[in-house]
Amino acid sequence: MTHGARIILCPGGPLLLRGEALVEDEHGVEHRTTRPVSAVCRCGKSSVKPGCDGTHKLLPAMLQP
Repeated sequence: MTHGARIILCPGGPLLLRGEALVEDEHGVEHRTTRPVSAVCRCGKSSVKPGCDGTHKLLPAMLQP
């Protein structure tokens, strides 16, 4: 694994990881990124956590990350 993934914060949306990374979810399970760019949920409502499924777009502005 190449270290040094770039992390990009999308206002009101997910974290984007560019490059290889290892993401640990709330249960301690590790998920290795497999795409050039991976979106990580910040709103906590995604059905594919730790990935982002776009649910944040449906939330009222006060509940968006």
